[in-house]
Amino acid sequence: MLDYPALQALATVVREGSFERAAASLRITPSAVSQRVRGLEERLGAILVVRGAPCRPTDLGRTLCAHAERVRLLEADLGLRAEGAGLPSVLKVAVNADSLATWFPRALSGFATTPDVALDLVLDDEAHTAGRLRSGEVVAAVTADPEPVPGCRTLPLGALHYAACASPDFAARFFGGGIDASALARAPQLRFDRRDGLQRRWLHDAHACAPDAPTHWVPSTHGFLDFALAGLAWGLQPVSLADVHLAAGRLVELPPALRISVPLFWTVARLPSASLLRLTESVRGGARAALGPANAD
Repeated sequence: MLDYPALQALATVVREGSFERAAASLRITPSAVSQRVRGLEERLGAILVVRGAPCRPTDLGRTLCAHAERVRLLEADLGLRAEGAGLPSVLKVAVNADSLATWFPRALSGFATTPDVALDLVLDDEAHTAGRLRSGEVVAAVTADPEPVPGCRTLPLGALHYAACASPDFAARFFGGGIDASALARAPQLRFDRRDGLQRRWLHDAHACAPDAPTHWVPSTHGFLDFALAGLAWGLQPVSLADVHLAAGRLVELPPALRISVPLFWTVARLPSASLLRLTESVRGGARAALGPANAD
């Protein structure tokens, strides 16, 4: 059987980033935290945390931290109190940047948080958030991956819709003679990161091409919008953010005005946790109010 005080010490070190902050959080000495973690490592015969600034878990350490947080969550539902009871139970959730910048915060307004429950959001591309769940790092994820995850249930949320936009000045400079493969190869484009394939998908679907073009890498949803408004590049913008600028003429939609849909799902661990159930109900309710149907482009 695992030593749960030691497991809690490990999880707190990883969450807080250092043994000193973990000690302050648990209200014990740094030496006691170190002894507990070292004892757990010796018992399991493996390194669980890489000491540094910040401390980082190994793969096994990450798995054990996820287990500790799930146990803590279930204990909170039972009204149990253990050492470090002043710490809230943590719901660790993976979410993509565009959801976080648009509908997700309002969806959480229906989640009746208390001092005993805290959210720890992990930002990742919607195509990869499910991987965080499979590794046990999080208990729920907003994902574009509908594939089942063992021990979890997957629920459809709707879809985020995107429009290819640029400032009027940018469109006149680069597409004044029309949009074709040659013009698109010259026009700077926006991409979120190296895994972002949304612009390439639009190019393929709208113009049957995917030319290499100068690229601005902007890992921020609002940064994406600001770069387009400033006339620096064109890019796929969430319609919910772009609509007001399209209506005001600050942005124009690139022909042929083909909009791209990204279906989203809520994949959540099958834990008998009242807090996780409330969060699921809140996210689904917020998604119904804010997201479009998955088949609407």
